[in-house]
Amino acid sequence: MAEKEAPAKKPALARTVKDKWRSKHWFKVRAPGLFQHVELGETAATEPEQVIGRTLEATLPELSGASDAGKAHVKLRFRIERLSGDGVAEARFIGHDLTSDYVRRLARRKRSKIDLALTVTTKDGVEIVLKPVAVGEQRLQTRLRAELRHKMVSILTEEAQLRASSEFVREMLQGELSKVLAHGLKSLYPLKKIEIRRSEVLGVISDEVAPTEPTPPVELPAAPEGTAIAEPGDGTTA
Repeated sequence: MAEKEAPAKKPALARTVKDKWRSKHWFKVRAPGLFQHVELGETAATEPEQVIGRTLEATLPELSGASDAGKAHVKLRFRIERLSGDGVAEARFIGHDLTSDYVRRLARRKRSKIDLALTVTTKDGVEIVLKPVAVGEQRLQTRLRAELRHKMVSILTEEAQLRASSEFVREMLQGELSKVLAHGLKSLYPLKKIEIRRSEVLGVISDEVAPTEPTPPVELPAAPEGTAIAEPGDGTTA
């Protein structure tokens, strides 16, 4: 008996794959006035509104150059607030962190570490959350630790009230605020190291440009194929 021939397979229909990258545009991200409006990097999106609210990170030397070459452990955080008329995304400074490995090196064995969290208000009314860390050369008694914490709160609160937000943030990032703390605490105990390990700016500092009315969309080049995109909440750098 003759075998039946298998029915011929129909040719598979070619699927049309839509390249999402062809519909995306690149937006340059610019730092606020506190950092001389330097370019932070680029981010891509299909619609301009999608870049609003994205966060980016950059180290202090990346923004200020060789003058802060020894501060690569200082990470700055920014959030995109608006788009300017030329299609540039304007970012606001929202705080900083010290890298985890740098903080770990501060508190070695047999050293006493003092952590603190407080909110200060600057001369121009901007609230900033500060998280300083102080390290002693040896283990400290509980009473002395409490006295040091109280003195740190007093000094930081007073320094914030005497300075505008831009000046206060600048001194914090450059390490001048840590020197003021060390000098003020010396009468109680000469600490080995004091750093502001984290900050969070709850308002708009004076050197930054406040958001303006929306501007008309602009023509932007499409993002090249195979290029990575910065999604909301991801840090990107230049």
